[in-house]
Amino acid sequence: MKMTKPLFLSLTLLTLTTFISASNGEKLLTKNCASCHLLTAPAPDQIATLKAPPMDAVLFHVKADFSKVKKQKEFILTYVQNPIESKSVCESNKVTKFGVMPSLKGKVSERDLEEITDYIIEKYPTDDFVKMVTKMQTNGKLNALKNSPFLMNQDALPHLTKILMEHWNKEKLGLSSEQKEKLLLVRETTLKSVKKIKKLLRVLESEIVEMIVDEEITLKEIAVKVERISILKAEATMIQIKCLKSSVEILTEKQLELLLPFWDA
Repeated sequence: MKMTKPLFLSLTLLTLTTFISASNGEKLLTKNCASCHLLTAPAPDQIATLKAPPMDAVLFHVKADFSKVKKQKEFILTYVQNPIESKSVCESNKVTKFGVMPSLKGKVSERDLEEITDYIIEKYPTDDFVKMVTKMQTNGKLNALKNSPFLMNQDALPHLTKILMEHWNKEKLGLSSEQKEKLLLVRETTLKSVKKIKKLLRVLESEIVEMIVDEEITLKEIAVKVERISILKAEATMIQIKCLKSSVEILTEKQLELLLPFWDA
């Protein structure tokens, strides 16, 4: 098919407009957002000094919550002008760490905000970031297994409780003040009880190590200590299961449905 001159000019103009818009979006992003949000993947030595989540992370969460580009754009444009903790797409513990972003209303024109939004939706998250998160989530499944109520875990809390804390202030989860009060009491009681057991376990495990290298100590004597350890671990398991049951009883079915995909992850 022979391309007519008007069609050729139209396509050329469209290409140039897209290029200029993308280029301008990048400049606007750097000017207005780079002072807080890192625009590249953070190096290990940068993580401790980050002022806000990297742009990769922000868009990863936005696209996880909103599948359609129109909704992504609507959310970003609304949120940056009226940022509220409960509407943030980031985990509550991240919002607690970084704080709620300052409003850009009146500081950046709506036209510039639209260009920035179009640009970041197109460019972020990068493929490398998505691959990294996928790998982390795979490892997270292993960590979830390690942190199951059937094994003594490092944090002394079931996986569901930790997920709850991550989504604590999310509007979508909608925890009431009464629910929060009850859940915090369950958490505090669980931590206190399991930490007491962990302290006893450390003592018993040290004693067993010493008994192993003592030639005069018999396996039968060591078995008594090992049995005591198994009893304590069983007690800790029951404490964590009680924590899970209590938490489930406090939450509504709708709240549990929202948390279950994260629990499975």
